[in-house]
Amino acid sequence: VAAPEPHLAGWTHTMQRSVLRRMLAVVSRPGILSFAGGLPAPDLFPTADYAAALTQVLATDRGALQYGPPFAPLKHHIVDLMAQRGVDCDESQVFLTTGAQQALDVLTRLLLDSGGQVMLEEIVYTGIRQVVAPLQAEVLPVRTDLTTGLVVEDVIDYLESGGAPAYLYVIPDAHNPLGVSLSEAKRRQLAEVAAAYNLPIIEDDPYGFLSYDGRCLPPLRAHNDAQVFYVGSFSKIMAPALRLGWLIAPESLIAKLTVIKEAGDLESSALTQRAVAAYLDAGHLSGHLARLQSEYRARRDTMLAAMQRHFPPGVSWTQPRAGMFIWVTLPEGIDTAALLETAIEEEQVAFIPGQAFAQPGVCAAHHMRLNFSNCCLADIEEGIARLGRVLATVL
Repeated sequence: VAAPEPHLAGWTHTMQRSVLRRMLAVVSRPGILSFAGGLPAPDLFPTADYAAALTQVLATDRGALQYGPPFAPLKHHIVDLMAQRGVDCDESQVFLTTGAQQALDVLTRLLLDSGGQVMLEEIVYTGIRQVVAPLQAEVLPVRTDLTTGLVVEDVIDYLESGGAPAYLYVIPDAHNPLGVSLSEAKRRQLAEVAAAYNLPIIEDDPYGFLSYDGRCLPPLRAHNDAQVFYVGSFSKIMAPALRLGWLIAPESLIAKLTVIKEAGDLESSALTQRAVAAYLDAGHLSGHLARLQSEYRARRDTMLAAMQRHFPPGVSWTQPRAGMFIWVTLPEGIDTAALLETAIEEEQVAFIPGQAFAQPGVCAAHHMRLNFSNCCLADIEEGIARLGRVLATVL
């Protein structure tokens, strides 16, 4: 006789794994040209320089494998990185996390009551939806313009009509999945709205150093350091497996954030913190970023040009200035989830259907997300040609 299952928290009955994570096994099969993952290029990881930094730390730092407080020299480097993004902060405002995803989680636990309201775009990064799900939040959906970014008027309408969201979540540069960046006018307007209504904003900025047409605009935090919580990550600019991120928050809240984080993992890896700091000490990052920008720009441009040649009339797409993603729009009525099956079986090419990123009740079935960072130029050319043949069957 099977043992009875334990009582589970109510929210787990509707819990689902991220569509993106579930699909990775499917789209990563041998022979598949995949534009599906949100993956940086492994051939561009700073393997040798990071290995040297790691070796140095293990040989010289007795605290590298021990429990310990957040590593102050790494915080100092992050202050310098923030200055490069136009944000003025000090080490007392830097909070280290186990990846940006943990930053989103601890901030949500800090700000959001169970059953409270949170403001998210209609099409949004799936990780933030997973973070708010356990708290059974009421989501206030906000539209996004594919040229200028989030529709600030929607935010204002909610606030003026009595909405009380715990926070607004924003990806200002190279939105995942839409690829659009928030215009300068909207950044200033949103910063002013946050100040006027005391609206906390979680600003997720994993792609702010990956700009291909001039530097990214200063983040929201540069315009408002009272209401904006900035989230950064080494995943896209060094390597995801480091699982190292940070957030910038008021010094008065760092103690509370520390207690929340300790409940999850006690602390982020002391070894990783020290190794990344040693890598930064050696001055490798600026040259590495320049290489990433050059390589990813070429991959983006190759994909955009190939789409122009191979995609049939009636298809449109965003023109990302930064990041890793292109958002493709097909005529309404086409289901890209069904199209993915055809693409994999007949042409061995993969993408992420747009509905994976949509809030409940929002239709994004005729969209798809393409990733350009994780394929070489030849594979991008071949994969887009294959995808163009798939699209030709329905258009």
